[in-house]
Amino acid sequence: MSLSVRLQHDLPDLKLDLSFDAPSGVTVLFGRSGSGKTTVVNAVAGLLRPKAGRVAVDGWELFDTEKNHWLPPHRRRLGYIFQEGRLFPHLTVQQNLSYGRWFAPKRARRENPSKVIEMLGIGHLLDRRPAVLSGGEKQRVAIGRALLASPRLILADEPLAALDDARKAEILPYFERLRDEVSVPILYVTHSAAEVARLATSVVALQDGKAVRHGPASEVMADPSVAPAGVRAVGAVLKVRVQQHHSDGLTELDAGGARLFLPRIPHQVGEELRIRIPAQEVILSSKRPEGLSALNMLEGSVDTIRAGDGPGAIVSVQTPAGPVLARVTRRSVEALGLEPGKPCFAVIKTVALAPQDVGGRLTAP
Repeated sequence: MSLSVRLQHDLPDLKLDLSFDAPSGVTVLFGRSGSGKTTVVNAVAGLLRPKAGRVAVDGWELFDTEKNHWLPPHRRRLGYIFQEGRLFPHLTVQQNLSYGRWFAPKRARRENPSKVIEMLGIGHLLDRRPAVLSGGEKQRVAIGRALLASPRLILADEPLAALDDARKAEILPYFERLRDEVSVPILYVTHSAAEVARLATSVVALQDGKAVRHGPASEVMADPSVAPAGVRAVGAVLKVRVQQHHSDGLTELDAGGARLFLPRIPHQVGEELRIRIPAQEVILSSKRPEGLSALNMLEGSVDTIRAGDGPGAIVSVQTPAGPVLARVTRRSVEALGLEPGKPCFAVIKTVALAPQDVGGRLTAP
């Protein structure tokens, strides 16, 4: 299933003017607060009526201003996952899950409730009420409720923003399973680069109401000219395969023929993953370094250099593993004589690769 969005709308502090077409899977709207992410989602949901535009899911039009066509929100067949679970407090988990099914069309494609409950690991919660659930449990139930409403599209507006790091780590694998095992497309809002790297089939980078870049996560996040969430969110997304688990607690990855090591991860040998390498965790060297504690050294050549207004620069290095970004100073660029085409080494500390930057099973670009 595909998603097509074209929107124009004027707000007091934002002029929205964008369009994109996305494949099935998870389409992430990525950018700073105030860039227009939630405005786009509200327009898709029918909570905002834009000045002009069209939104269609697999050819089924939610609205088209040129045709004066407008489906009210309750007829759009959408599942909405908010920052908080927003479960009905007087209903049990089982009743919350069943709520959406009461309003789904009889002929709509329906997910198997038992399969959804098993996928989300909430079978032991069915008789409980929301007041006794943890934040992560509430979000899992909210995901199930949205899915069991037989939606044509799921909207997720920063669904992990209200959770602490431990609960985020708990929920992310369930969104990965949702992406890989369910045919319903998902429009997902976040300003977290780690969530983009793990979940996105495609990324729409927003800035000041415009889509400044759109495409696969590995391409958008590796573009040094795109920093919709600030320079600290800049980083490369690499496709890797688990090669070996070593007895000293490290996992060895095959990244396009190059070796990468990181603290042991709970994935099987041979499994394909995506990992994010933040630009600020990469050091560049004009020669192969010696006598360093860092285990990860990727040989490559400089592709592009983008200097900022301050003392910093983002250097894109083409390696066998794919493009790797390094955030360095302009003084370092000059001292190393870096320029497009020059050979260099990208050095990455093993412990710099955090668990939240390692994605699950890879079926998306």
